[in-house]
Amino acid sequence: MQSAAVYACVRVIAETIASLPLHLYRYVDEGKKRDPSHPLYTLLHNAPNPEMTSFIFRETLMTHLLLWGNAYAQILRNGHGEIVGIYPLLPDRMQVARDEEKNLIYLYQSGMKQIAFRQEEILHIPGLGFDGLVGYSPIAMARNAIGMAMATEEFGSSFFSNGAAPGGILEHPGTLKDPSKVRESWEELFKGSGNANRVAVLEEGMTYKQIGIPPNEAQFLETRKYQTEEICRIYRVPPHLVADLDKATFSNIEHQSISFVVHTIRPWLVRLEQAMDKALLFPEERTRYFIEFNVDGLLRGDYESRMQGYATARQNGWMSANDIRRLENMNLIPDEEGGNLYLINGNMTKLKDAGLFAGQEVKESEE
Repeated sequence: MQSAAVYACVRVIAETIASLPLHLYRYVDEGKKRDPSHPLYTLLHNAPNPEMTSFIFRETLMTHLLLWGNAYAQILRNGHGEIVGIYPLLPDRMQVARDEEKNLIYLYQSGMKQIAFRQEEILHIPGLGFDGLVGYSPIAMARNAIGMAMATEEFGSSFFSNGAAPGGILEHPGTLKDPSKVRESWEELFKGSGNANRVAVLEEGMTYKQIGIPPNEAQFLETRKYQTEEICRIYRVPPHLVADLDKATFSNIEHQSISFVVHTIRPWLVRLEQAMDKALLFPEERTRYFIEFNVDGLLRGDYESRMQGYATARQNGWMSANDIRRLENMNLIPDEEGGNLYLINGNMTKLKDAGLFAGQEVKESEE
């Protein structure tokens, strides 16, 4: 997280997912319907435990996923088996194993003791892995790329702390009894950005010769920019979302943002939804309930495009006025005023009926 690009990528993904509406739905004849009466609805939508909000809880889980490749949370139930709290656990203290009967167990290191949790007591969301049980750490997989990014940052910090000038040597025509004192005196006067551009006075025929490779020749800035793109590639984040706007234009940013939702955010949401369904719902409940994020707000596009899409849907009869107003977070039109009517454009007719009305008019005129 000390790499600016890693911090930015983790933050943009975690905050985006944490800000999405999360609901518990019930299957109905018309499709699906939110069910606030279910105890799990309030835990997921408002607060999973008394100490954190739903936003903070999901942001924490996503940060664990993006850094360690796994997210764990303890599930607390009452005597009836109903969930009363969900608490995140640190992934670097968790070990997944099997007992003598080959059942999954989760071993958590808490201080000096190790706690064993049963599978039904843990919400586990694994990232990309090799066995389907534990995910890889993206940081471990990309340690070389991230290490190079941090190395360039350390080089830049050291370079500017030394007055933004490469190193050099002091040459003396004779022999110095104590060269270390000369070096210490020079650094005391001229080292650091605060001492930049000071006038140096050299005595006894001493000369200063600059050595080292200037940052522009070492392609310092180009290296930093490339490593930022490399880290964005690891997390599949468009560079413009981490403030790299070199290749961004007004025409492609909107499409890149939609692609970010479809190709980056959506796979993470599916992981979260399916893991929550499996861990938080009883087997008999999964045929009646499901957990789902709402991404409609992220895919709406600009105002003009939305209005054109709504107009097409309205005129072709597959959206009502209230369907559109729900998507735009507007108050609904009462049913008696036609808010739920589905209308079609009367100018359209079947191909086989073309000319039918014209023929009837001719026949009527002849009569």
